[in-house]
Amino acid sequence: MARGLPKQKPIAGVKQVIVVASGKGGVGKSTTSVNLALGLMANDPSKSVGLLDADVYGPSIPKLMNLKGNPELSDNNLMVPLTNYGIPCMSMGFLVEDVAPIVWRGLMVMSAIEKLLRQVDWGSLDYLVVDMPPGTGDVQLSITQNIPIAGAVIVSTPQDIALLDARRGAEMFKKVHVPVLGLVQNMSVFQCPNCNHQTHIFGSDGARQLADTLGVNLLGDVPLHLNIRETSDRGRPVVVSSPDSPEVSFLFSVIQVLEKIPSREAGLL
Repeated sequence: MARGLPKQKPIAGVKQVIVVASGKGGVGKSTTSVNLALGLMANDPSKSVGLLDADVYGPSIPKLMNLKGNPELSDNNLMVPLTNYGIPCMSMGFLVEDVAPIVWRGLMVMSAIEKLLRQVDWGSLDYLVVDMPPGTGDVQLSITQNIPIAGAVIVSTPQDIALLDARRGAEMFKKVHVPVLGLVQNMSVFQCPNCNHQTHIFGSDGARQLADTLGVNLLGDVPLHLNIRETSDRGRPVVVSSPDSPEVSFLFSVIQVLEKIPSREAGLL
């Protein structure tokens, strides 16, 4: 570890931390995070999975997971995550009012991230999926420098402007020695529900080409589908509401990659 950088310390009880990131907002990163966490548990019910919303300024997990309210405190004065669909979740959205803007300077944001990382009673988790904020700023660096991360999943649309930022995100993780597990190409194609004609609204195969350039896996294509949007807005993620739909098939390739990551020894936690 370079001089001046904090020493990485695992989150108590958590075996693997998987971050879901994007260089740009609005590409479906939070929706992917939620469905990935639910998909991991659905694939193997014996695995315990948690979900951390690290997007302090724009928390989306409460809405997507249909959760609201303030977390209770454990006997050790740690915040107890709110749970739905078997997934314990923690988010800044549980600590502020729904419509309250979070107008904080960087030091306050860093303090909040530290609390979300260290002052939550996760119990015992096989996976903690972290929904990262968009970009490559202080929050991303703070998380990667403070906790060991098994790998990062990058979400992007096929659009050139989104791919530019996705590449920056991937390069950032490489610089801080976090393995990039691969890219998810979101909103890859729109199929008309009336005539079944397919239109590549945001371009075609951009994320696949970027994955080849970076030498990482393309973990799957997610269509621009009304079902994903509607179920997300209702707090009934597509993995829960339509588990056999083609829209969730990409999750299996992501899960296969994650299952190949060696687990940490329990004695290190």
